[in-house]
Amino acid sequence: MTYLLRKLTYFDRKKGYFEKILVETSNKNIMEFHPRDLPVSKTYDLKDIKDATDAVEDMVKLGFNNRKEGFRVLMPKESKLAKRIGYTVTTGVTYGLRQKNEIRDIRYWTYHHDENHYAIVLISSKSFTELGF
Repeated sequence: MTYLLRKLTYFDRKKGYFEKILVETSNKNIMEFHPRDLPVSKTYDLKDIKDATDAVEDMVKLGFNNRKEGFRVLMPKESKLAKRIGYTVTTGVTYGLRQKNEIRDIRYWTYHHDENHYAIVLISSKSFTELGF
């Protein structure tokens, strides 16, 4: 089920402006998926920030264009370390692709992979739509 939020703004001479938020439901056939279901060409199991920078360099070197699959990054479930690794990976990939003058239209999802790891899946938006997700 999909929820649509619509904000309506009205003008009342006595009260001035006021807004209403309408919540509509829609039963459109939207394909639901879990990031774990996306095809992945390489998985990086990272332990610290140095591993993250090495993984970013490798992902940028391999590239996202003309690739039907993405990359998976596994991070330890230590909150501060996972946030740092995730930030390093996501910003590092976009920065590296910009330096190579490649398309930076990358989608990514962060999720609980298992009891010991968080994961990020990165994939090109073009490949994502071609795969039918």
